[in-house]
Formats: sequence, structure tokens, C-alpha cells
Amino acid sequence: MRTHLSRRSLIRGITAATAVATLATGLAACGGDSDAATNTSDTAGTVTVGRLSNGAAKETTLKVAEVKSISAQLPAALKKSGKLVIGSGTLPSGSPPLGFVGSDQKSLTGSEIDLARLVAAVLGLEPEVKRFTWENLFVGIDSGKVNVGFSNITDTEERKQKYEFASYRKDDLAFETLKTSKWTFDGDYQALADKTVSVGAGTNQERILLEWQSRLKKEGKKLTVKYFQDSPSIYLALTSGKIDAYLGPSPNLSYHVTQTATTPNATKIAGQYSGAGESLQGLIAATAKKGSGLAKPLADAINHLIDNGQYAKWLAAWNLSNDAVSKSEVNPPGLPLTNS
Repeated sequence: MRTHLSRRSLIRGITAATAVATLATGLAACGGDSDAATNTSDTAGTVTVGRLSNGAAKETTLKVAEVKSISAQLPAALKKSGKLVIGSGTLPSGSPPLGFVGSDQKSLTGSEIDLARLVAAVLGLEPEVKRFTWENLFVGIDSGKVNVGFSNITDTEERKQKYEFASYRKDDLAFETLKTSKWTFDGDYQALADKTVSVGAGTNQERILLEWQSRLKKEGKKLTVKYFQDSPSIYLALTSGKIDAYLGPSPNLSYHVTQTATTPNATKIAGQYSGAGESLQGLIAATAKKGSGLAKPLADAINHLIDNGQYAKWLAAWNLSNDAVSKSEVNPPGLPLTNS
């Protein structure tokens, strides 16, 4: 279990909490990061999404080429390098369908990786993916080892102190329980009284859950929050009754529900909640170091994909069409410093 001190040290972390890893992690590294193998067999002017997904996506080839009016906005050093170094916070166990080791047991696949590849194509850059643990992803961005994080990162006002954002998908959280559970969550934190819930340390959903825990404590009620090192441990705790629910990103948990549907330990989504709290729709965003000058060209690249239909086809390939946004924004309003 991670301590409260660990939570504080990880508060910069990303939203994409640890969803179940159904595939081997072959790329895990003891140092907290790893160069990820990516499939680079796309023909000129195309990007194929959904490769090696083990049934999580429909493989789809999309036409996409450099847009020089957008790539011209890139910082000179980055354009000269010819590479877009993409950070993925998917060590150790992966996070399907967002980022995980594919069916060849070596290549990183996932919806986030595929969007990053599409954006890189618009920018005229070769995508290079590096995998990290949640906490080390931000260390990579801070140090310049990574140009941009595509890893289900929630736009928050706190993170804007160090990072700049280009939004690309709605951020919704979900509670997952055993299918046999009668408990549901309708948005009222009072439903969490006397429950034991697991959440990923250093994630945005942890921040929201701990705020609810604090409110309940002031009312003389108890919410127990438990931490586990990886996804298999979370789901073992759920099936054994050690926790009542798991709070995580909706795409991850919805994926896991489909994977358990025909098993003795079938699960269900017991309720959803915006990743930005009750008064604001949360947004997932490409994340770069503040002052890097990347947010604008990233947003323009995403908007090009939206306007030309590749964005909708990417979401559909990964069964994430409900998460669509109408446009990418630079540093849109995010989770408030004091969320509700």
C-alpha cells in the first residue's frame, strides 16, 4: 500500500489510473522508464490504428499527412530533430485500452498511442514512444526527455503551473464493482459512507476521492481508501471482498467489464463522475512542459484531425466515441485547485 506521503509526492501524476493488464508487460524496466517498441510499418501518408489490440479495437488505416502550416509552428529544435518523443505512463502493467503491450507481446498499442501517432504525422515528425511509471512520466516531461505526454492526463489548474495542455477527449471517471453488488453511485458522495474503495495513487481521481473522504469525516462518517501496486492486485481485492469498488478512468474500467463478462468474477460500472468535479466537464489533454511552445501546434494538429474525420474514426476504432470533444483547446478550464 502506498502511504499518504507517497500520494503527496505523486500529486502531479496523471489520471489514467491502473486498469487491468490482460497482456504481458514485456517492456517493463526497473528504472521506471523504457523505450517502447512501436509498429512503424505505415506506408507514407497513412497511420493504422488499432493494431495488435487483441480484440480491443478494430484495425483501421487512416490517410494523414503533414500539414506544413501547422508543423511550421513547431520550435526549431524539435522540427530539426524530426522526432516527437511521446511519454506513456503505462508501466508496469499497462492500461487497456489506453496503452498496453500488444498481441505480439512486445509492441506498445492503445488509443492514446494511436492518437499521438496521428498527431505526429500531421506535424511531420516521427513518433518515438517512451514508457514510464505514472510518477516518472512527469519527471520525463520536466527533464526534457519527453516532448509530450499522451496518457489520459487530466487538465487541472494545479498542473498548469508547470505544464501546458491541448485537450482531445472527455475525462469521465467510473466506479467498478462486482456484478453481484447492489451498490450504485449517482454522483452523491454520501453513497460512499462505510465503503472501502481503491484508487490509483497520484491520480486525479484520488484527489476527488480524498476530498469526499474528508467531507464524510467531518460528518462523522467513514470512507476507507486503499492502494495497491498494480491492476491485478486491485481486482484480486475486489473479487475477494477486501474492497467494495474501484474508482478509475471510465475507458479502462469499461474495457475490463467487457473482459470479465463471461467469467465467474464479472464486474459492472456502478456509476460515473466527471474528472473535473461536479461543476465542470473534465478534459484529457496532450501535456507538454510550460513554455515549450507545443500546446498550440498540438491543438491545431488535433483540430485538423477532427475537421477531416480521422479523429472520429480513431475513437470509433477503440470504442470511445462517447468521449469525443468538438474541438481541441489550449489550456481550457481544468479541475479547480479546490475541486468539488
